[in-house]
Parts: sequence; structure tokens; C-alpha cells
Amino acid sequence: MTGFALRPVFVVGLSLALSACSLAPVYERPDAPVPGHFPGQGAGQANAAELPAWRDFFLDPRLRALIQHALENNRDLRIAMGRVEEARAQFGIADSERLPVIGVQGSGQITRSPADMRPGGADAKSVSRSYSAGVGIPSFELDFFGRVRNLSEAAYQQYLSTEEARRTVQLALVAQMAEAYFRLRSGLAMQALTEQTLQARQGTLDLVQARFDVGVASDLDLAQAQLQRDTVMADLVAAERNIALANNALQLILGMPVPENLPEPLVYGRDQLLERIPPGLPSQLLERRPDIIGAEHDLKAANAQIGAARAAFFPNISLTGLLGFASPELGALFGGSQRYWQFSPQISMPIFSGGIRGNLDLAKAREHVAVANYEKTIQTAFREVADGLAGEATYGRQLDALRASEASALKALDLSEVRYETGVDSFLQVQTAQIGLYGVQQQFIALGTEALFNRVGLYKALGGGWSAQDSASEDTADEPPAPAKES
Repeated sequence: MTGFALRPVFVVGLSLALSACSLAPVYERPDAPVPGHFPGQGAGQANAAELPAWRDFFLDPRLRALIQHALENNRDLRIAMGRVEEARAQFGIADSERLPVIGVQGSGQITRSPADMRPGGADAKSVSRSYSAGVGIPSFELDFFGRVRNLSEAAYQQYLSTEEARRTVQLALVAQMAEAYFRLRSGLAMQALTEQTLQARQGTLDLVQARFDVGVASDLDLAQAQLQRDTVMADLVAAERNIALANNALQLILGMPVPENLPEPLVYGRDQLLERIPPGLPSQLLERRPDIIGAEHDLKAANAQIGAARAAFFPNISLTGLLGFASPELGALFGGSQRYWQFSPQISMPIFSGGIRGNLDLAKAREHVAVANYEKTIQTAFREVADGLAGEATYGRQLDALRASEASALKALDLSEVRYETGVDSFLQVQTAQIGLYGVQQQFIALGTEALFNRVGLYKALGGGWSAQDSASEDTADEPPAPAKES
């Protein structure tokens, strides 16, 4: 028994040593198909920069609380987390094929043979019995050419890709929650502006009505004042609808009813977010953006699949073995003289199979697709960052211009009201000034919200959303061990 016990251990050890070899191509990261710096930044302007965690980027305490609730309750994120667990289990299944399955086996066979087929002649027993029991290896592939090793590596890279997909969902969730919150705050700001404007329009209408009653104002003046008041009333109803829709979107992203005990918010404006985001270099996107990291893991998985497809051209060697006892009598099965072993190596070599060549062609085609997808993901990320930087460079100046326009519109309204009350101009001048001021104020709120959206979009495009410490702790929590490195 000792000789047999050492023999499979030697074979398994040799198999594991040889399985470190691989027929997969040597992986080389493709060059990033984007410029070395972002538009508007010279090569010497951009330096390596660490992005703040979302808790430091979003300054509004109410928004931070909402994001935390969303990370705990959002169903899209739960689905992504479930897919990570699914991919991890699939990797565990694939990786287990690298080790032999050892289990307890037992069998029994009772055979009745006709007289002319009995080994001892017609007078021998017509019924024969045989029993066996022991510890065995049902079937174990000696992975000389790395087929199983590469399949395990491919499953591991797919697991890592799924984990990066979860990070992508988390990053998108943080941005979606911020945008939904800003949309709600914008609606509330628009509602406040509309209510304030409605009071002013009602005061103007009362003034025109009084002048009309004493015969100073005309029917046209009164109708124009009523039109202005009614238009703002319609805008107020629209603002209430937009607030309701924004609340519904917020609750969906949140994954639960909006809590009532949220912290007090900041005043709606620029102070909602960190003022400046360090963009860094385009090459940093390769390490920051989870979708780019995931696309590279997909590429590595496709690379490993080529190795598995190449290994199929070579012989497949497997072994089956049993170490235990065998006996024609069940009661005497485990006697000292009934020791038994069986060792059955098998080898198969494909001679002609179009499917093997087809599998290799399929693996190579999928690798080409993975390379193109990786490069396209980088290009998309570069474009998103460039768009965000263009917004950062222009929104501030546009808002400053609107502030100047608002000041001019206020002055024009004051002058037109004085000229109307003194009878110099008609009410048409007042109406025009009121419309101009209201439009500028509406545009200012809308543009300010767009500027906030742009900054959140830039933060997302740069791969922000968690700190390096958070990322490291998430990476090491419950992560399966990586396959051994290939030689």
C-alpha cells in the first residue's frame, strides 16, 4: 500500500508543476489610443493627482447622507454585487479543476452466467459476486499544456472584471444621486423664484388695475398685466410638477423612502461641491476608471482563452485510481489479505477535428474584440474628461455674464416702472423688462444646475467615487486567491 500511496502523490505533484506552463500569448497592455494630455492642458501642466473620496467631494451634509443610504439600499448596486458573487463562484469551480477529486468509492456486482460461459465449466457456480471499496480519484487531467490553468485564469479575470463592473455601478450611483438631488434643489429654487415673481406680478396687476379704475391705464395695459400674472402662475404649477418628478427619481435611486431625519442642507449654489478637481494625466485613467480596468481584465481573460484553445491541439492525459479492498464476499471485504489497487492512465490525441481549430479562431476573434473594446473604453473616457474640462473652463464665465445681465435687467425694470408711473412710456416697456428679468433669473438657475452636473460628470469621468483606502479595503475583503503565475 505504501508504494501505491507514493505513486499518485508523485504523479499529482508532477502534474501541478507542469501545469505552470502555458500556451497563452504573453500579455502586453495595448497602447492608449489618446493624446498624452487633455485639451487645454500643456504637457507640463498636468501632474499626478489623487482624487478626493466622494465624502470629501460632496460638501452638502444632506447629499452625503442620501448617497450613503443609496449605497446601502439601491437595487442596481445589489444586482451588481450579486453578479460579483456569481463570478467568484464560477472562478472557484474552474480553479477546482486544477486539483484532483479524491473521494470514497464502493461498488458491488452480482452476475449469473449461463453454463457454457462459466469460467470453471458447467459445474462451476452460476452466480459470481465481487465487492470493492476504497479511496480513489474518479478522473484527473494532467494539465501538461495548461488548458485547465488557462481556463482558471480566464475565470479569475472575468471575476475581476465583474468586480470592476460593480465599482462602475457604484460610481454611476453616486453621480446619479447627486444629479437627482441637484435636480430637486433646482426645482425648489425655481419654485421660490416663481413664487417671488408671482407676488411681483400680482403687485403690478394691482397697480394697473388701480390706474385703470381711475381712467389712467388702458384696457390693453390691464390685459397685459393679467397675462404676465397668469403666465407665472402656469410656471408655478410646472415647477410643482418638476419637484414631484424629482422626488420620485430621488426615491428610486435611494432604494427606500426618503428619510425624514436628514441633515440640514447647504444653500443651493457653488458650495455644494469641491471647487476644484485635479484632472491629472490621461494615463491615470487606466488606473482610476473601473470600466477601463474591467475592460483590461476582459482582455486578459480572452488572452487566457487562447492558451486553453491552443492546448486542445495536444494530447489529453488523465488518470483514474482506486486504493482499497476487493473481495468476492462482502463480509470479508476489509480483511488484511484483500488489499487492492487500480491505476488507469488514459491518453487521447485529436487527429482530425474542425472544432478545435474553430475554437482557436473563436478565441482569437474574441481577443480582437476585447482589444477594440478596451481601446474604445479609453477613448470614451478621454472624451468624457475633455468635455468636463471644457465645461469647467466656460461655465464660470457664462454665469458671471448672466449675473451682469441680471443686474442690467433689474435696472431696466426699475426705470421702466418709473417711466410708466409718470406717464412717459406705456406698460409695454414694463412688460418687456419683466419678461427679460424673469428669463435671466430662470436661465441663471438652470445654468447653475448644469454647472454642478458638469462638475459631478467630470469627477465621475476621472474615476472618482472612493478613496484609495476604501478601494484597498474593498479589494482585499473576501477576494479569492489568484491562480499561480504562469512560467
